[in-house]
Amino acid sequence: MTLTFHWFLPTNGDSRHVVGGGHGTPVTAAGGDRPPTVRYLAQIARAAEDLGFEGVLTPTGAWCEDAWLTTAMVSQHTERLKFLVAFRPGFISPTLAAQMASTYQRQTGGRLLLNVVTGGESHEQRAYGDFLDKDARYARTGEFLEIVRDLWDGRTVNSKGEHLTVEDARLTRVPDPVPEVYFGGSSPAAGVVAARHADVYLTWGEPPAQVAEKIAWIRGLAEREGRALRFGIRLHVIARDTSERAWAVADRLLAGFDPATVRSVQEGLARSESDGQKRMLALHGGGRDGLEIHPNLWAGIGLVRGGAGTALVGSHEEIAERIEEYHRLGIDEFILSGYPHLEEAYWFGEGVLPRLAARGLWGHPDGPAGPGTAQVPFAKTPEEAPARA
Repeated sequence: MTLTFHWFLPTNGDSRHVVGGGHGTPVTAAGGDRPPTVRYLAQIARAAEDLGFEGVLTPTGAWCEDAWLTTAMVSQHTERLKFLVAFRPGFISPTLAAQMASTYQRQTGGRLLLNVVTGGESHEQRAYGDFLDKDARYARTGEFLEIVRDLWDGRTVNSKGEHLTVEDARLTRVPDPVPEVYFGGSSPAAGVVAARHADVYLTWGEPPAQVAEKIAWIRGLAEREGRALRFGIRLHVIARDTSERAWAVADRLLAGFDPATVRSVQEGLARSESDGQKRMLALHGGGRDGLEIHPNLWAGIGLVRGGAGTALVGSHEEIAERIEEYHRLGIDEFILSGYPHLEEAYWFGEGVLPRLAARGLWGHPDGPAGPGTAQVPFAKTPEEAPARA
């Protein structure tokens, strides 16, 4: 199986610095450097499409623009690119969600993927009128996905669950193709939902040994359900012509982290109910030392950002090696991002993807003649020097 790569649409704003936000933390001021206008997001989306990314992920929450509306608009500026739309199932009815997905598929030519986010922070959920606790939210997500999948199969659904009830629910037109469901979570309750309903299980960028344990856990749960899942990983990336130049960029980002902001963000994230967020925090412990937690895996992003907090940092060849290392564990899909997202898409797409293609691990979705398959050298920028000491 060749690898699949997705990029990220920064609907919370973009910058040459790390833009915080997520898991109840506010977006940092740097998000205003490049506001998330449709014009700018479409520029990133078109670049990702040309370079050979399969799709783009959009986040969900009060800290960013609405994913459904934004991607529906951006989709009109692209042709092939898919949109991995993050949404929280507790906020809308399953019948409406199934209908929205069906409409999205027809209007975009089948370019919708769904990232189901149960919601790890009760205080943020309550702002939207959701007062269930964490385990109950996962139970509701399971009921939600069961109803949605039955509707997508063209069935008339009558369901009375602990959290959701529908009567004579049916879609006039089912989606074609049925959107794939991406799902992540590190708690026991999340594992049950993933095993029963997900097509792709997602993990944040932990060291390979921890990722291997998580894959084995989910794979075992899925086998008991008579199912087989694919696995994906969410990472940031800083790829350059040499390792020294890549680490110089990481050092520049780290130097820009205001100590007061780091303290504030870490205090907020320490209150998180998310098991995955707790695992991210444990990788760096809130400090600036020892942030390379595995060769080319840097935990610095997590000092100022909730959610995905690690980055692959290194030369194009080193990044290709780390990707192959994760692939050997069972990871087939990579959801990547970098600051700023437009430029970093090119660094990765023109530097790393050709090397993966040479290894037989990737091919451009548009075929060998597709755009973005050749490596194009970049002009040197001030951020690349001096080399890392």
